[in-house]
Amino acid sequence: MRGTKTLLEPSSLDIFPGQKCAIIGANGCGKSSLFALLQQQLTLETGSYHIPKEWRMVAVAQHTPNTDEPALDYVISGDKHLMTLQSQLATAEQQEKGELIGQLHAQLQDAGAYDVQARAATILAGLGFNNEALTRSVSDFSGGWRMRLNLAQALLCPSDILLLDEPTNHLDLDAVIWLEKWLQKYPGTLLLISHDKSFIDAIAQHVLSFESAKLLHYKGNYTSYQRQRSERLRLQQLEYTKQQAKTAHLQSFIDRFKAKASKAKQAQSRIKQLEKMQEIAPVHAQSAFSFEFLPPAKLPNPLVAMEKVKIGYGDNVILHEVKLNLVPGSRIGLLGRNGAGKSTLIKLLAQAHQPMSGEYTTSQGLDIGYFAQHQVDTLDMAGSPLSHLQHIDRAATEQALRDYLGGFGFHGDEATSIVKPMSGGEKARLALALIVYRKPNLLLLDEPTNHLDLEMRDALNFALQGFTGAMVLVSHDRTLLASVCEDFYLVDAGEVAVFSGDLDDYTQWVLNETKKERQADNAKQSTPNEANSSNTTAVDRKTQKRLEAEFRKATAALRKQITQSEQAMERAQAKLTQIEAALSDPTVYEDSQKAQLKMLLSDQASSTQAHDNAEETWCEAQEALEEAQTEFDEQFA
Repeated sequence: MRGTKTLLEPSSLDIFPGQKCAIIGANGCGKSSLFALLQQQLTLETGSYHIPKEWRMVAVAQHTPNTDEPALDYVISGDKHLMTLQSQLATAEQQEKGELIGQLHAQLQDAGAYDVQARAATILAGLGFNNEALTRSVSDFSGGWRMRLNLAQALLCPSDILLLDEPTNHLDLDAVIWLEKWLQKYPGTLLLISHDKSFIDAIAQHVLSFESAKLLHYKGNYTSYQRQRSERLRLQQLEYTKQQAKTAHLQSFIDRFKAKASKAKQAQSRIKQLEKMQEIAPVHAQSAFSFEFLPPAKLPNPLVAMEKVKIGYGDNVILHEVKLNLVPGSRIGLLGRNGAGKSTLIKLLAQAHQPMSGEYTTSQGLDIGYFAQHQVDTLDMAGSPLSHLQHIDRAATEQALRDYLGGFGFHGDEATSIVKPMSGGEKARLALALIVYRKPNLLLLDEPTNHLDLEMRDALNFALQGFTGAMVLVSHDRTLLASVCEDFYLVDAGEVAVFSGDLDDYTQWVLNETKKERQADNAKQSTPNEANSSNTTAVDRKTQKRLEAEFRKATAALRKQITQSEQAMERAQAKLTQIEAALSDPTVYEDSQKAQLKMLLSDQASSTQAHDNAEETWCEAQEALEEAQTEFDEQFA
């Protein structure tokens, strides 16, 4: 419990060594409190839990000291066992205790002391830190980057059980992809709180879901959880319907006969039966959030036109020769590695700064809705959600504004509550609500899903799919990117260009780039003439980028065929599901329904054949694409 609020009713589950479990649920349901309990920061009201005493538990620190310690040293200092051994070694050396020094050196080797700097540097590189950042003091970094340092510290520490609470919130897509690969190889037990469906799908073997103050266990990843939960809710609804019918029947008997002496005993029996009947809660599967983008007042075409635009700060050029036209209906996802210039481009579009050169024109009537994390900080902390809307629209009635805020989860007193003590998710919801209310025709979204739970992410996803203006999105949430973006642009090496592949192709591109950089670093260290090595590497990278672009173009037809086959399989499966539901009705086998039955069986056969044909085509195309990818990768192995 937290105060008087019950977060978790009596629940039981077992987690076994090596399992990777995702913990999901709405904001405020008790996920972080469960972590606090496991770390002995909270106590149980009832029940018990057990973790082996010898297990090393590691969690990400929530606060970072404002220290001048270099980033690399700060990350290493998180390994308390290693720090203790090094301190003991320093003391032993001062006291010249030779035998103890030898023992401590052996223990340090077992603790990984002699490669800890290399391991820490690798983790920091994966989380987006360049070589120069490793020597910068911790106090130089912003809050988001300090959280990355804390995450790196947790990943470096040896652990038997690792607790990660929303680890992707402060990461970009590249770092999320790296973390995903790292966690897949993690040998210990993982408990992961996340609202990122794709991330959970790639890592989790089990899902622990907070539902109605109960902790329910589902075996499999998030996709498997969705199927299982959907079936459980369907059965629960059937049970509830049956129970309601039985309750009504019992109550009817009681009402009719309780006053009659001859039936009093039977009536009392049914009253007791009614009291003992376990109440089955009705299913409330609908999200608490529901909103949509209303049509903008104006939709000029084009909204923004850019030709040979150069973008940067001072004398530092970040992007050059940018060509980009945004028209109503543009749905662009920006891809690119950390620091490549994605946020810089969005800030230019948001008119936060001006281009250095080139042709940059905006249409009259352009109305921008810009969401970034710093927008949350501009909220009036002393105001309420209702007062924020009243400031925008003084003519609207209070009830109309309350109804609108209800779609974003601000009900009753929540609409008039002060912003300052709100959670990060609540503040992000309010910032989105203010943007949606203004009916923009150009949406610029820079990591809009940070701190949003699964239900709010789904609501945002559906709302964006109905948006009629132009949209530019930067996000590490691959489910959102894949659902709402029709075109991807790659921001890399100072350029902005169309990326012809999908997000799987981009993941492979990131992994290839990381591999090439590692090979380049190794070559640079082993080559005497560093200048010549650097030039050769640059030329090779340019050549490989060209070859990768040609490869994506050459295999585009295969990827298109795979997508079409998947869609055909989904259509055929949906048809088969409908047919099977119809065939489960006993009345269809009556003599009067022979024609209907014959048609259903015929449709079932044709749909099964269509599904099998699409599946065969998918397998052939997928195999051909994998063979082509393998041949291409071998060129650079």
